[in-house]
Amino acid sequence: MKVAGIVLCGGKSSRMGRPKAWLPFGDELMLQRVVGVLREVVEPVVVVAAPGQDVLPLPREVEIVRDEIEGLGPLGGLAAGLSALEGKADAAYLSSCDVPFLKVEFVRRIIELLGDASVSVPRVDGFHHPLASCYRITVLPHVHELLSANRLRPVFLFDALPTRVIEADELADIDPRFDSLRNLNTPEEYEEALRELNSMPRE
Repeated sequence: MKVAGIVLCGGKSSRMGRPKAWLPFGDELMLQRVVGVLREVVEPVVVVAAPGQDVLPLPREVEIVRDEIEGLGPLGGLAAGLSALEGKADAAYLSSCDVPFLKVEFVRRIIELLGDASVSVPRVDGFHHPLASCYRITVLPHVHELLSANRLRPVFLFDALPTRVIEADELADIDPRFDSLRNLNTPEEYEEALRELNSMPRE
């Protein structure tokens, strides 16, 4: 099974107050960091941006595509990403651009547990995490159906298709604090993440 990656960066970042993709994190920017982690596990990687959005420099192998219609949230971004990957991969790991502590091992585990299902999605503390999940390219028609019906919550996709729900205890050995699921939405969360990064031992 060939697995690609999709990174969504077209959100408005309204709570952060500035584009999250461009936030410095260590010696790179947030989007560059997430793309770099995914490229250690999957290829190709597609970045989905909003129409007209400025996208920071990325490796030339990374394709940048645009939401067909702005404002449809993660499901719209998933549709754009899967469309770009048709014929290039069998499945794709979907990520947001604001998870700087995403771990390679976490991505591998989500992919490994897809099995014969259409989707593999982690469920931690009672919540599904659609932006840390693996989707077969063949789910694209179902995504389009939901978008056409204005049913924009990814959980509707999980209800309609064979979905492998991955429980917390299946991930705790590789990511005990579930840092891979930790997205940054506010300036306070960003500052706290920077403090944690600066306290980590240098490799």
